[in-house]
Amino acid sequence: MANDPIKSITVIIPCRNEEKYIGKCLDSILQQDYPKDKLEILVVDGMSTDGSRAIIQSYQEKYHFLKLLDNPRRIVPSALNTGIRNAKCEVIIIMGAHTEYAKDYLSQCEQVQAETGADNVGGPARTKASTYLQKAIAIAFRTPFAVGGSKSHNEDYEGEIDTVTYGCYHKAVFQKIGLFDEELVRNQDDELNFRLTRAGGKIWQSPQIKSWYYPRASIFALFRQYMQYGYWKVKVIQKHKIPASIRHIVPGMFVATLLILIPLSIISKYLRILLGLVVFSYLLANIFATLLTCRKPLRWRYLPVMPLVFFVYHFAYGYGFLRGVLDFVFLRKKASATFTKLTRAEKVDTK
Repeated sequence: MANDPIKSITVIIPCRNEEKYIGKCLDSILQQDYPKDKLEILVVDGMSTDGSRAIIQSYQEKYHFLKLLDNPRRIVPSALNTGIRNAKCEVIIIMGAHTEYAKDYLSQCEQVQAETGADNVGGPARTKASTYLQKAIAIAFRTPFAVGGSKSHNEDYEGEIDTVTYGCYHKAVFQKIGLFDEELVRNQDDELNFRLTRAGGKIWQSPQIKSWYYPRASIFALFRQYMQYGYWKVKVIQKHKIPASIRHIVPGMFVATLLILIPLSIISKYLRILLGLVVFSYLLANIFATLLTCRKPLRWRYLPVMPLVFFVYHFAYGYGFLRGVLDFVFLRKKASATFTKLTRAEKVDTK
């Protein structure tokens, strides 16, 4: 592998109103140990209204291999597709503006891809946080209880997987299976990876590929984010006629059970008992997961909020899933505006 020629890489970064983060993101990419003459950086901006564009332009003036592209549709899949169409290199790596990267991130992607022969490689979903609530949300983000046992949230897992954070693709993958689905405001990466594996492709996760994502910093922002994830997951399932994993439908089943049993429990003693059993079972599981999660040193202070954080992960996703079933399956209408707006509205100091 060491004698193989170094591949040229195009990095694609979707961006909109990220003035708090885009500079840190670009710095971490420019500090990579990968040869700069083998690197192209495309920042695809969704017509930002804050200072993001000025920051990007200041970097563009210094680095000839960094370009700013416009994304008039303002959604992530159209940004990704714009980047792919303009990419000049043989390998394409998706990177997020809200994330910082280890100095060997690009070289590890290239090495893991060469060693495994995978069509897409990436690292586990690691997090960084600064505020109390953001740290609680970040801790929950890495637990099986919050995310249904997804291996992409396990920092130690290495092996084949159904999807990875961001992703390093051979450009030929997009020529084979197509680009990202621009109908999907959310879950476009999951859908493309599902399409890739169904076409016989291989996705590989390696802990050696390291990046750190800043999660949402408030309960309301977390609720909106996971509500959208659940909502758009229905569109993915509708497109492929099958869920990629059972974990994608469990929260919807949980919320549907509550919504059915609550009104019916008024007229039936047995249904009240059943509702009580469902609620008690969930509370018991939530409390157990909270105690297990917060048992480590320095985590006990998150005990008061962790049950709420877990509940928001589950209920928001489940509620969004049911709204998606209503809109896309029963009413057969276009997406509601509530589920198409960007959810990262809060400003967080990450210094």
